[in-house]
Parts: sequence; C-alpha cells; structure tokens
Amino acid sequence: MRESYSQKISQRQWNQPDKGQLESQREATFIDDIIQKDHLERQVLAALDGVETVFDGGAGCGRFSILLAKRGCQVTHFDISQPMLDKAKELAAEAGVLGNMEFVQGALEDLSAYRDGQFDMVLSFDAPVSYTYPNQEKVIGELSRICKKKLLLSVSSRLGSLPYLADPIQKSHYILDENSPDPFVQWCLSHREEMAESFRFDLTGAKRLLAEGVMGGEAEIAEYERGGAPWCITYGFLPDELRGILEGLGLKDIRMAGPGPMPAAYPGRFCGKS
Repeated sequence: MRESYSQKISQRQWNQPDKGQLESQREATFIDDIIQKDHLERQVLAALDGVETVFDGGAGCGRFSILLAKRGCQVTHFDISQPMLDKAKELAAEAGVLGNMEFVQGALEDLSAYRDGQFDMVLSFDAPVSYTYPNQEKVIGELSRICKKKLLLSVSSRLGSLPYLADPIQKSHYILDENSPDPFVQWCLSHREEMAESFRFDLTGAKRLLAEGVMGGEAEIAEYERGGAPWCITYGFLPDELRGILEGLGLKDIRMAGPGPMPAAYPGRFCGKS
C-alpha cells in the first residue's frame, strides 16, 4: 500500500506554498544543515575538472545548482516542487546566472526526457533518492544512465537514522536562532518539554527500521488521505547495499562518506563509467 502513495505524498509535501522560502533559509536556521552543505560543497568543487554540463536532481532552492552556474557550468535544475523552483529562479536572477540554467519541474521517477550520458556531472543531494521508495534503485540507475563522468549522491542512511529514534527532541539540538520565524523552529521550541516527557524508546520500530530500511507508512498515508502533508515515506540505505547497487551499474572509483549522524549520511563521489 505504501508503494502507491510514496510519490503522491512527496509531491504534496514539497509543493506546500511556503516551501521555497523556508528551504532557502535552512543554512541560516539549523547548524546541521550548515555542516552537511559545507561537506557536500567541498565534494562538488573537488570534482569539477572536466565538467561543463550538470544535472541537479532534487535541486531545491539552488544551493548547488547556482553555485555551479557561477562556476560557468550549464545546469539543469530539476525538482518536484514548484515553490522551490520559483525561489531558485529568484536567487539565480539575483546571482546573475539565469543564462546558465534551465529549470524543470519533475519527479526523479521519470528521467526519460534525458539521453544516456547527457550530463558530465549528475548531483542528487539531501536524499531525494530516498523519497522515491520503492523505486530508489531504479532512480539511481536512471541518474547513472544520464551521467557521463561523475555522479554524486546523498541518501538517507539506515544506520545514521537509528540515533534519532533514541532522541526525544531531535532537530531542536541544531537550532541557531530561537527567535526565527520558521514555524518548524517555533514548533520544536514550544514542544521540547512535551516531547522529552512523553518519549518512549520504540525498540520494535528500531528493529524494523534496521531490517527493512523504510521510515513511514500507514500513519503518513492516513494523514495524506485526511488532506494533510505528512513527511515523505523514506528509504534508508545500508553502506554495503548502496555500494553494491553502484557496482552493479558499472560505476568505478566509488567513495563513500558519512558526516556523523546527519540524515543524509552517505554522500558519495563516483567517478568513471564503464
């Protein structure tokens, strides 16, 4: 049942009207976002040799697509969210790089518009691949297919997600400004004591996550059917699992890293195509 709802839930979650503005401010809101994005930026800039064309899948508000457009790359900025595309266009115009960018609304589950090896570099950061469950392996295959030289991914980590199940206040640790107008920041602050007092460790849920890798399901589907916008059903990879998928696609020079217990805990740099 979860399989037929995953993409619909993702579309509703990311197309909420305020998503563009809120997501563009993440690095001014949460310290873990600063650390994660800085780590990924270093990986991207270190891989730019010989790169002229870039596909950024799940590009959001342009954190990396605009960076690469500034470096002279021709960038296809691809995202499921129209509000985030609109914000990215606004930020690209401010940066003076609209001429280097194409903006496309779409879901990673369908990349049929792009030919084999069309882009020198393909990016997909902040775990959009994990939100395509149960099609995550197919999506990685498609990202690899359209990539000529270098593929860089970050996905949700099954191991990196487990510590959150034992943390009663989760994202609250990382808030930079307690006066931020971000509704999620204010929700975290106002519910901090309640979350800590009511917390009970769910051992069954932790075992299920470790065994299956799927976060979310029936509760999210029910909220969606009530007209809500629940968080995406998410697939968490194991390191050896992800490496096996990439090796099976013929990718070479596979490098994996994990910035501590961050949600997108396995960015990898994969260079060379057989």
